[in-house]
Parts: sequence; C-alpha cells; structure tokens
Amino acid sequence: MPKFRTVRGMRDFLPKQARIMRYIESLTREIAKLYGFKEIITPVVESYELLAAKSGEEIRQRMYAFKDLGGRKVGLRPEFTASIARLVATTLRNEPKPLRLFCVGSLYRYDEPQFGRYREFWQSNFELIGSKNPEADVEILTLTNDLMQKVGVQNYWFKIGHMGILRGMLAEEGIKEENQNPVMQKFDKKLWEEGLNMLKKLKVSEKCLRTIKSLIEIRGAKTEEVLEEIRKRVKDYESSVSAVENLGEILNLSFESGVKFNVSIEPAFARGLEYYTGMIFEVFVPELEIALGGGGRYDKLIELFGGEPTPAVGVAHGIDRIMLAMEKQKIKPKIPMEPLVVIIPVENELKSKALELAIHLRRRHVCAEVEVMGRTVTRALQDADRRGATHVVLVAPRELKRRKVVVRNMRLREQKTVDLEKLPNEILGG
Repeated sequence: MPKFRTVRGMRDFLPKQARIMRYIESLTREIAKLYGFKEIITPVVESYELLAAKSGEEIRQRMYAFKDLGGRKVGLRPEFTASIARLVATTLRNEPKPLRLFCVGSLYRYDEPQFGRYREFWQSNFELIGSKNPEADVEILTLTNDLMQKVGVQNYWFKIGHMGILRGMLAEEGIKEENQNPVMQKFDKKLWEEGLNMLKKLKVSEKCLRTIKSLIEIRGAKTEEVLEEIRKRVKDYESSVSAVENLGEILNLSFESGVKFNVSIEPAFARGLEYYTGMIFEVFVPELEIALGGGGRYDKLIELFGGEPTPAVGVAHGIDRIMLAMEKQKIKPKIPMEPLVVIIPVENELKSKALELAIHLRRRHVCAEVEVMGRTVTRALQDADRRGATHVVLVAPRELKRRKVVVRNMRLREQKTVDLEKLPNEILGG
C-alpha cells in the first residue's frame, strides 16, 4: 500500500488546533458584526486574468494556475481583494456606498514552505469601499487593533507607510507605473540595492536617488518628528508631500479618537501587491518576522475591473499566523468550557435508553456522546476521563426503574443519583 502524506506546503489541523483556528475566526466575525461588515463568500477558483491583473509579479509566478476541463485558464485565489473588486464592479455596482464587506477562508500560493509560511493559509478579510476620506483608513486600522486586543497578543506594532510617497516621486520623474512595480517588489523584500539599481537603469535623477536612499534609513515611532523629517526630504515632489500629509491626517485622526497602538513609520515600506495607492500597513509581534496581517488603500482596482472609479481600503488578517503568535507568546485562547457528557449503558439492553438520553440532552444544547465501543464500565470511565468529559451518566437498571440515572461529575470526582427530568439542569448547573 502507498504511504500517503499531505501535499508539500499543506497541513492537517488536529482537533485542538482546529478549535483555536475557529476561535480566532469567531473573533474576526465578532469584529465584523461590531463594525457593520457584511459577510460574503467568493469562489476559491477564479479566472487567471482576474487574479493576475494587479497582484504583482511575484504572486503571479507563485499562483496555482491551470487549465480546467473546458480549456479555460483559472487559478486558486492567492488573496481576496481581486474577487471582492470583481463583485463590486459587477453584481454590487449599484449598491449604496460605502460597502463594508467581510470574508474568511483559505488561500493558496506556491511559496517555499518555511516557518509560518505555507502554500495553503487562512485569512479574514475586511474591505471598506466607497470612501476616499481618512476616517475610512482609520476604521481599518482600528478594527485590526481591536482584533489584536481580543486575541490577546502582546507588544504588537503597526508598520505604516504610504505608497504615494515613492510612487509620487517616480511619477514626477516620468517613470511609468508598470516600470515602478518591479522596484516596489524589491523594496517589499528589503532588497534596497537591487531596487536602487533598477531606478538607475530607468535614469531617474541623482536627486531622486539620494532622496529615496535617505527615505530607506528613516523609521520611527514619534509621529510628528518622523513625518516632518520625511516632509523635508521630499519637499521638491508635490505628490509625495501630499502623501505625507495624508498619512499624517490618518495617524492623527486615529490617535485623537482615543485608539492606542504602537507604530513604526517607514516611508520606503512597500507591499508586494501592485494595486495599493495610499496608506499601507502590516502588524508584527517581536517573536515572529512575518506579519500577522496587512492592508492599505487601493483606489483604482475596481475601475480596472470595469466598475466606476471607486476608492477603497482593506486589510487581511492571517488566522493561522495569529495562532502561531499565540503559541509563541503562550497565550491560552479564552474558549468557554462547554459540558461534555458521556453516557454509558451498564447493560446491553439499555443501549436504546442511552441513545434516547443523548438525544434529549442535545436538544437542550448539551454535547453528549454515547459509549459505542462495548467497553466495561471501568474502562469506559477511564476513556471518558482521558478525553476530557465533564460528566458521565451511568444508565443502570435499578435506577432506571425509578426514572433516575447516576451522574458522575468528573471535575469534582463526585457522583449522585438524579431524576431523568432534572438531568439537563444538573449538567448545565454543575
């Protein structure tokens, strides 16, 4: 027989891991509800042209792309935003703005598997569509901050920049957007020298090169000081100055509203996706080099897909990466302890009664399992304890004649005889 394993870059999540993943997912749904984001579900498979349009060269090269049986070139989604932009440009084009859309699920990229980076991964995604105002950007930052607090990760910070700073300079230097994109890809990977060499080949001015080199060195948490320093460096580029002002407005509005989070402002920070036009950010914790989430403003993507010119801003949170951060920081998820009842028929003739009791408890929203392995009572009790049962119900003939069962509280190591009609309350109360 062949020895089957998971495909490279894919993972199995065992019950404990799956429970934590679903717990984090439930927190993202809670945030979505609090902020008024409506859930949508998009296909895992989309047309290659849609996914490749503005994803960036690196993602295009690492996409799971293939021809289906009809000969159409399709791909597994590497991110959510393209699918949402398609929806907004078509089915939702006449819906009143703003649109607040939320989705959650698995994504696929043919990356080299390494710590915290797999070929199948999970994200929650929030998109606020229709507003160009800084308060929309603030909302995306705020909900991300709220999620980090709900999860309980410690010492996280936001790396924040603005695509308009670098792109504004290069546009004023006459560099077309398609020639800017490979440079941004290098800067995204911190391959600064390679990016600067590309700019030399594009024949940008020495002043531009000097300015960008100086921006690469700037990073800091003191908002006003850092922004003023950036403003001085780019003062000869009107578009870049406007981008700095926009970033300052977003950050000031965030802090003035009472939101507290640590920031590192980095003007040469870039993200791999090509569609970003404004503020961009990523969230980190000290224990991991990979971001727990990231996003930013993209004001031209929906138009690219045939919709009306529509400003938008969004964020994706890595559910499996957040779980990894929790493990690193030894954070126990605050998952409520639900009762787990194991029902053991003492004799074979009582199996149907055990099944009946289980159905009765489930209808009262109590998790109930029937012992189905034919074990002795002693071994069945040992197994129930090993699997974390909170209560065991022993269905025995003598008690059953009096419409009673024996209930053992596995946490207190106590047992008593309980009337059948009082059984659900006994479980839920103890």
